[in-house]
Amino acid sequence: MFGAIAKKLFGSANDRAVKGYFKTVEAINALEPEIAKLDDAALQAKTAEFRARLEQGTDLDDLLPEAFAVVREAAKRVLGQRHYDVQLIGGMVLHDGRIAEMKTGEGKTLVATLAVYLNALPGKGVHVVTVNDYLAKRDCEWMGRVYRFLGLSTGVIVHGLTDEERRAAYAADVTYGTNNEYGFDYLRDNMKFRREEMVQRPFTFAIVDEVDSILIDEARTPLIISGPSEDTTDLYVKVNVLIPSLRDSDFEKDEKQRTVSFTEAGTEHIEQLLRDAGLLKSESLYDVDNIAAVHHANQALRAHKLFTRDVDYIVKDGKVIIIDEFTGRMMEGRRYSDGLHQALEAKEGVEVQTENQTLASITFQNYFRMYPKLAGMTGTASTEASEFADIYRLEVIEIPTNLPVARIDSDDEVYRTAREKYEAIVKLIAECSAKGQPVLVGTVSIEKSELLSNFLKQRGIAHNVLNARHHDKEAFIVAQAGRLNAVTIATNMAGRGTDIQLGGNADMRILAETQGMDGEVQQKLAAQIRAEVEAEKQRVREAGGLYVIGTERHESRRIDNQLRGRSGRQGDPGASKFFLSLEDDLLRIFGSERMDAMLQRLGLQEGEAIIHPWINKALEKAQQKVEARNYEIRKNLLKYDDVMNDQRKVVYEQRIEIMQADDVADTITDMRAEIVDEMVKRHIPEKAYAEQWDAEGLQEEVRRVFALELPVVDWAKEEGIADQQIRERLHDIVDRRMAEKAANFGPETMRMVERSLLLQVLDQTWKEHLHQLDYLRQAIGLRAYAQKDPLNEYKREAFALFEQMLVRVREQVTSILSRVEIRAEEPPQDLFSRPSQPQSQNWHESRGELVESEDGVAGAEGLPARPVSQARNTLVDPNDPATWKHAPRNGPCPCGSGKKYKYCHGK
Repeated sequence: MFGAIAKKLFGSANDRAVKGYFKTVEAINALEPEIAKLDDAALQAKTAEFRARLEQGTDLDDLLPEAFAVVREAAKRVLGQRHYDVQLIGGMVLHDGRIAEMKTGEGKTLVATLAVYLNALPGKGVHVVTVNDYLAKRDCEWMGRVYRFLGLSTGVIVHGLTDEERRAAYAADVTYGTNNEYGFDYLRDNMKFRREEMVQRPFTFAIVDEVDSILIDEARTPLIISGPSEDTTDLYVKVNVLIPSLRDSDFEKDEKQRTVSFTEAGTEHIEQLLRDAGLLKSESLYDVDNIAAVHHANQALRAHKLFTRDVDYIVKDGKVIIIDEFTGRMMEGRRYSDGLHQALEAKEGVEVQTENQTLASITFQNYFRMYPKLAGMTGTASTEASEFADIYRLEVIEIPTNLPVARIDSDDEVYRTAREKYEAIVKLIAECSAKGQPVLVGTVSIEKSELLSNFLKQRGIAHNVLNARHHDKEAFIVAQAGRLNAVTIATNMAGRGTDIQLGGNADMRILAETQGMDGEVQQKLAAQIRAEVEAEKQRVREAGGLYVIGTERHESRRIDNQLRGRSGRQGDPGASKFFLSLEDDLLRIFGSERMDAMLQRLGLQEGEAIIHPWINKALEKAQQKVEARNYEIRKNLLKYDDVMNDQRKVVYEQRIEIMQADDVADTITDMRAEIVDEMVKRHIPEKAYAEQWDAEGLQEEVRRVFALELPVVDWAKEEGIADQQIRERLHDIVDRRMAEKAANFGPETMRMVERSLLLQVLDQTWKEHLHQLDYLRQAIGLRAYAQKDPLNEYKREAFALFEQMLVRVREQVTSILSRVEIRAEEPPQDLFSRPSQPQSQNWHESRGELVESEDGVAGAEGLPARPVSQARNTLVDPNDPATWKHAPRNGPCPCGSGKKYKYCHGK
């Protein structure tokens, strides 16, 4: 109560924040007459002037009023659009590193130009992050006209660009791209072999469009680059055949948690089925030999019982394509990880692709937290304000609308069955159509949108369907959804990025209808179209504006608000209403089970609905429960990923240092010295008697690691010898041997060999380490049964594994360098440099549970072919048996016998 009184007296924190910006707005408006007098050349010269002032020590904040006034004037001249005062506030919120919540149709795309221009002046690059390639290209071209007019360069990052094109785009003052492309570029950069091959610059500032969609909805699944692992595609097909034989009592499904598992009876049943099919290698299902069979059975069960065709994925052109649950779009090329996608392919009878193993991964949470300054904009962020504050330290500021919202939001109507609900929806659509009022119907899946489409066809109501099957016409369908009599059915409208204008979008119509016409005819037709649109707009306003109908509530309130927000833009009239039934997923899973019985007792008749504000409150509570659960999932994911992130930073920083170093000889020498010290310490304990020394073990280890036959056992028998003397002898001999090798190779070749080898071994061991962490992460939850905190256990064991990884790097680099032999007249310049456009690669990119094939660089293990083995091949002379010992053991014997070298002259 006291809070409400205080809020009335002093306004909310948001009101006070917005009020604080109005002084600067007045300053910008005061500059407008002066800036408007400048001709184009003088206006464009302002950019050079601002940059000069920055170099002299002026702060960006001091330039803000003038820079914003310049951008506003440039937008007026180039786009014919002038920033409203509330848009200036939005620009300041973005510049301050906050989230600007602006309703749909308030011009977020234009708002971004203010903060982008100001922050691009230092020349360090600004990233604008969008949700899809279409918006990235559209916004770069559209808003890029303002930047280019003011002398700033622009670039766009979309799928399918070469490294050179990406590097050029990142070098621009302003770079547009999707969150996935930015994230994958970061991971790919940290798998490159030369610093100059990396495409990204150091991060400075990013503005994330549809920030709630990218940083909240998509944060649950990490980005993953993976390479092929062993082929088990045949096993997926064989196990898939067994799943339809399962009974309902064989598994338990939890729709709230989206999990399914075998019951005790089910385990026995699947074990018997696998045994009959000859897929068990030993008697019991849970014997170590049958781990693969258990994994395949679990994934096949998930594919059949949790994932639904035309809801979670569609089958198109013989491929299983994932549907984004938040936007309803096809996620071309993306694949579920851990064998789930293969299980779905087997289920649908399409070609099963090979599985992949992780080479590099990162979550969006940790990727975007690397930017020193981050901002975002969306129409719906306040429901997740606490999460933005906790994880990203981003404050949400609600920006007032330019004109008051005139939309009428009706209470939800709840029916007992889905059939009654659809009948009520069709009836309302028919009523709206009769008076010419445009209708936008939001559905949660392709299946539901096509079901509703069939109902409308039966009633003879003309309509458009926008879902993953028709995504290519997306922008045009959305743009014309506000025309007279238009009925549009669309899956989740989140982040569509195209305004629905009453009467239709004149620019889109002109583009479509005047293509290929000559100048005068084109201009005449364009003027005619604009007049038609204006007249139609008036008729639509009289009919009540756009009517938005929701066919069920989504798990997230934000998706519902985004759908609702499509109506009533810029003070237009409009209406919205949600229709629900007790058979909807949200009410069925999270609602009360007794509700149906209670409604029947109250005498609810066929076709009747409950309409009451209390129902809305109850639904909101159900949605809040789901949101809270999803937040916990994301928070938990982040806690575990933070552990890997600390290690990732160390590895990636080391890689960059190695790539930038002219010479890594000191690092290699230090590694060698540490290995010798560790060897001696292991086999000759401190203050131990000579009889307690393991001289034979030390001699064997020296042979294994350094490929040296040294009389360590004889040394140990010498009178009065100490461990320190043995250590010094080993250091001396090993260093002398490597110095001789370096002299034989030539210093330049040796440096190249060392750097190339160090990077390759680091990459290979990091890949193996990620694999170990995956397994650790899956099993660590069981520690809770022993009253231990799984997160603390994970931190402790992950650290121990990381230390072991560093030891392996040292040992492998030292061992390979001790054995490598190269003879070359000239340094092989191109032998150790990784090609910038590699010829073959089997990398895949994926979104966590959700992998995008692309051509690039990797050998069979997802890493580049090792130059060391290529170098060895150059030493083999078919006419000189003395050189055959350098032939690869698994390669063909140089004698021409056709056998492998290890089975022929290499025996």
